[in-house]
Amino acid sequence: MSLVRRNIVANAAGKGWSVLISLALVPVYIRFLGIEAYGLIGIFLSLYAIMSLLDLGLGTTLNRELARMSAQAGAGQQMRDMLRTLEFVYWLIGILIGLAIVASAPAIAAHWVKAQQLPGSTVEQAVLLMGIAIACQWPIALYTGGLMGLQRQVMLSAISAATGTIRSIGAALVLWKVSASIEAFLIWQIAASLGETLINALMLWRSLPPATASARFRPHLVLSVWRFAAGMTGISTLTVILTQLDKVILSKMLTLELFGYYTLAGRVASGLYFLISPVTAAFFPLLSQLVVVGDERELGRIYHRGCQVMSVLILPPAVVLMLYSQEVLLLWTRDVSIAANTHLMLSLLVAGAALNALVGLPLALQLAYGWTRLVLIINAIAVVLLAPLIYFMSLRYGGVGAAAVWVLLNAGYVLVIQNLMHRRLLRGELWRWYRLDIGRPLLASLAVALAWKWLIVFPETIVTSLFNLILVSAATLAAAVIAASEIRLWAMRRLMPTIDPAK
Repeated sequence: MSLVRRNIVANAAGKGWSVLISLALVPVYIRFLGIEAYGLIGIFLSLYAIMSLLDLGLGTTLNRELARMSAQAGAGQQMRDMLRTLEFVYWLIGILIGLAIVASAPAIAAHWVKAQQLPGSTVEQAVLLMGIAIACQWPIALYTGGLMGLQRQVMLSAISAATGTIRSIGAALVLWKVSASIEAFLIWQIAASLGETLINALMLWRSLPPATASARFRPHLVLSVWRFAAGMTGISTLTVILTQLDKVILSKMLTLELFGYYTLAGRVASGLYFLISPVTAAFFPLLSQLVVVGDERELGRIYHRGCQVMSVLILPPAVVLMLYSQEVLLLWTRDVSIAANTHLMLSLLVAGAALNALVGLPLALQLAYGWTRLVLIINAIAVVLLAPLIYFMSLRYGGVGAAAVWVLLNAGYVLVIQNLMHRRLLRGELWRWYRLDIGRPLLASLAVALAWKWLIVFPETIVTSLFNLILVSAATLAAAVIAASEIRLWAMRRLMPTIDPAK
């Protein structure tokens, strides 16, 4: 477990720093650009997510294949050929996506975006730059997937932290010193994305084991993984539909200003995913290797420990954000209007993100077995049932309605997918997951945070408000650690190495 623990710490540090620096600078971006132009950034993020439909599952496929090959001797040539083959396909897709968005910029600006203050020419230019930025950023997912599969996650985290800092601080400096415009912001994103892509590509190629010949494009390697990649494509397609349909509908129905508030709430809630990815990234290669060797007992032990790690990392901050959403927004933006218009959406989106996080390790287990059908079927049913509901709730209640549907969707995942999965994989472990891995940390976090909110009046000054949030966050985290048996024992061994916690 030392490698997994090291990877989790490295991933959490790298991702955590990146999300903290990016969130810290959001008020700066809004101050320079205005909430309407910030809404365009939300459209940029949605476009990138929608275009990920064309990923074809290749990023996750490379992660899984390199993890599996790394457990075999003499697989260096095959690993290099696999990367060269998928790399060619990935770059081609990215270039085509960029060209398609550039060509569609006039139509998107004229018929989709509802700008009230920004001129149409500015919106069109921004969409054009979005296409170029997406093309430059597109291959990053392939290279990061490869580095994760090779267990080079410390290196990947260092790259992510460095490039994330340059991307966020550089954007603020460009807006301050060069031009306070959405065009300048997006041009910087193009430069930062291209640099990050090239660095990840170089590090991945250097991390591969040596081979006797140069890497070559081999189409038959695509055929050898097409079934898993096709399943991942289906999962990704339906997931993007479910996660982006609210934004597509709201960007059409709401003014750019109101969509900016929803974008802000989603941006904060998405910070939880930077805690999810370090855990899944660290455990997925190990789960894949244990599936290959057939050690189900060790697989179950690692699986439950990973689920408890996820609960301890996700549930405390999620509970605090849900209960203190307005206070956090006011402290962060120093804008009463933004806090008032955003806090309820933030609470709901955070709740949905936390529920989504809880099924992250179970999904990783399914993918380690190459089993994509369950999630594919569930997501297909969810699209059919929830798409009309998303439209109706968005039409009637705006962003709050769309956020409520997100909670409903992920509650269904926790209840339905887990039940069906454990009928086939790790049979008999379902109630242990509900009771020990998830239930106890959740109840402990809620109890502490609710008691704190009821007993302690939130202070008014910035320093005391920040101190209060730090204290309630620490108390909630401590409660979750104590409630999670695996994490509690690990913590006790580190804090009191001479004492046997089992006694």
